[in-house]
Amino acid sequence: MKILMISSTFPYPPTKGGTQVRTFHLMKYLSKNHQVTLVTQRSEDVTNEEIARLGEFVRELKVFPRPTDSESKQGILGKAKRFGQFIQQGIPPSVRSSYSQVMQAWIDEAVATGNFAAITSEHSVNEIYVRPEWQTKLRAVVNIHSSVYGTCKHQLETQTSENKMRDNLNLPLLRRYEQQYCEKFSAIAATTEVDKRQLKVLNPDAQISVIPNGVDLNLFPMRSQDPGGRQLVFIGAMDNAPNIDAVRFFSLSVFPEIRKRYPDASLDLVGARPVAEVEELNTIDGITVTGRVPSMVDYLHQATICIVPMRTGFGIKNKTLEAMAAGIPVVGSDRGLEGLAVDGADVPLRAMRANDLEEYIYSISRLFDEPALRKKLSQNARSLIEKQYTWERAGSRYEQLVCDS
Repeated sequence: MKILMISSTFPYPPTKGGTQVRTFHLMKYLSKNHQVTLVTQRSEDVTNEEIARLGEFVRELKVFPRPTDSESKQGILGKAKRFGQFIQQGIPPSVRSSYSQVMQAWIDEAVATGNFAAITSEHSVNEIYVRPEWQTKLRAVVNIHSSVYGTCKHQLETQTSENKMRDNLNLPLLRRYEQQYCEKFSAIAATTEVDKRQLKVLNPDAQISVIPNGVDLNLFPMRSQDPGGRQLVFIGAMDNAPNIDAVRFFSLSVFPEIRKRYPDASLDLVGARPVAEVEELNTIDGITVTGRVPSMVDYLHQATICIVPMRTGFGIKNKTLEAMAAGIPVVGSDRGLEGLAVDGADVPLRAMRANDLEEYIYSISRLFDEPALRKKLSQNARSLIEKQYTWERAGSRYEQLVCDS
């Protein structure tokens, strides 16, 4: 079967972030049994070597230059113009900013040949390239990653919005946008049941399948021993808004209280591209902002506990899956543990849940003080990942969705 995959985000190396990880591994799996053509964009930091390596995983690779978003640098007038276009066209600025007419023309021509049996939009931002009438020509699938309307709505409800006025204006527009673009597709892939329910409200007749993320178990092996100590770690891209909010909340509100109880406690904030708001956390005693590191898993294996204090952002979190795969006890929020059965009746305890200061102190203190509890969480979490959250399992389900007719 010939499959045309669209990803404006260059999905290599897959260690760069959540979007790249999911796209790369699903693409890699589909390529085992199908002829995959990947259409993508390169930003300035993408090297020729990375393009060559990515090309090894697909039948054909077509790379276009990523457009420069000059409008984002036009201040208040630019923002007003973009919002006006959003109202008029129904397409969010974040989607328009990476749109390439040259890439659209190539995709149009490829579909017109009739050679492809399916087309996939890898992340909802790529839906812009898929035309509604193509449903009659080939199977069209959108791999949403997370609901844009649901994410904005949750940020407003939890007071974690970066710009409350903007998001209140955007919310009804995002609802309309998500409802309309979903209608173009034969099938929809979501990462969690929460997203599926959100999307079903907007599109009751849509075929929606939950396909969670996975973990490469070779890259995230189970640690050989518990290092003990009182070392906390957070992993994730440090220019990502939900991650910035999470580390600032934990570092400024929770960590000082942990240090009062455990003066030797430390916290590593591990991830590339730390913005100024994250860099300044380096001044807090016990906190280290590492920037990019050679190996995330090394920092996980050296830590006593991995924290995932997300307060916003829908979808299953790769950082949570990777920590659990590596055998590190996790303390996470409802958002950080979304989509995962980690506690409750008839569920083996696989992570500690915390959403406020008292719950974080309780969970972290127990894990610091109880090696047996750390061991229990470590073993239970790894077992869950091995059984339910491998990329082979996710790829198999995605293949079934794409190839269904």
